[in-house]
Amino acid sequence: MKKETPIIKLESVTDIHRIAGLSGPVHPMITIIDAIDLLDMCKSNLKYVLSFYKIILVTKMNGKFKYGQGHYDFNEGSLIFASPNQVVGKVEADTNSEGISIFIHPDFLQGFPLAGKIKQYGFFSYAANEALHLSEQERTTMQSIFSIIRDELNSRIDDFSREVIIAQIELLLSYAKRFHKRQFLTRQVVNNDLLQQFEDLLNKYFEEKAVNNGMPTVQYLAETLNYTPNYLSDMLRSLTGLNAQQHIHQKLIEKSKDLLSTTSLTINEVAYQLGFDYPQSFSRLFKLKTKISPAQYRSTFG
Repeated sequence: MKKETPIIKLESVTDIHRIAGLSGPVHPMITIIDAIDLLDMCKSNLKYVLSFYKIILVTKMNGKFKYGQGHYDFNEGSLIFASPNQVVGKVEADTNSEGISIFIHPDFLQGFPLAGKIKQYGFFSYAANEALHLSEQERTTMQSIFSIIRDELNSRIDDFSREVIIAQIELLLSYAKRFHKRQFLTRQVVNNDLLQQFEDLLNKYFEEKAVNNGMPTVQYLAETLNYTPNYLSDMLRSLTGLNAQQHIHQKLIEKSKDLLSTTSLTINEVAYQLGFDYPQSFSRLFKLKTKISPAQYRSTFG
């Protein structure tokens, strides 16, 4: 019987320093650590559950990096995000790779608007293969922000330090949001291919599975396409202005209009055909999206 990999819960910044073999942190709720100091921790067969927000800036990576369904050369570096309670497993990293990580306990943000706002950044739930890949100029921008935070931690701890550091974290996240938007737009070949795959998957689902398995979920579609739900929605939104759930509803209305106008199925039968458990739910959604009821729509065809 295969032995389960141990999972270690890291509750405090001090825990991270201890596991990494470092001296105690300067601040109890936030720390910046160079990649070289985390290498042994990352290469172990243990799994860790972190109680922190984690942002990793990879400044040097040799070889190729998996991105979506393909492999691309990203020697210029990347930015990876993780949120509290995500499991972090073994990382395959070249010994010549370089980078820096910042760990932020949620309590550090309490009392500031960022405590709530940070949960709205979808990229904290992206997978590692959906990392933000940086140009040289973007990497320089991120490095400068990391440097300011490190300097603030190491040399100027006073009544204003927390406010200054949080302002820099907000700036970093704002740039990350902008750079993600750029990445979605510049990877048109990959993204348009994803859009086509998504459309094909939705069509196939409504034709073959909806009647038995119910409405398609964003989770199901994302997993089938090997993406996380947040990344899939953000990618689709950048291409079409609609997130994954809105695409599902759009396709559902399209399919329902076809069935209402070209078949003799009752409205209840149309609802079940599309995966609804309750016809009333179908009628409400149809009216919400089209401003008329299914019966009214069908009546326009005589």
